[in-house]
Amino acid sequence: MCAPWGAAGPGVGFATRQVGNRTKPNLVVTAEDGVFCLKSQSTFKTTEIKFKLNEPFDETTADDRKTTTVVTFENGKLVQKQSWEGKETAIEREIEDGKLVAKCKMGDVVAVRTYVKE
Repeated sequence: MCAPWGAAGPGVGFATRQVGNRTKPNLVVTAEDGVFCLKSQSTFKTTEIKFKLNEPFDETTADDRKTTTVVTFENGKLVQKQSWEGKETAIEREIEDGKLVAKCKMGDVVAVRTYVKE
């Protein structure tokens, strides 16, 4: 199964954020034999993670953080929790009105990215 989704999204740091704000990455989601793959592709940067639900794995994020990550499926949402240096981020992905909505939460801060199916 492959579902490409496209979005505009923020970057990290001022210069990266400026490029990121103009970039519309595609998110390709695949699943085979219980292994999921989330691949974000743009002209700026491509990242990919492969995982099994409920199994922790080491992840290097797009902004180069080294995290321990676990992805679960909760209440119709794909929830990705990243832990590093005593900090934690959660990314919740769900389908709303035919669009993939990704909410990244850290403390009281929430960033939202919406992907539209091509």
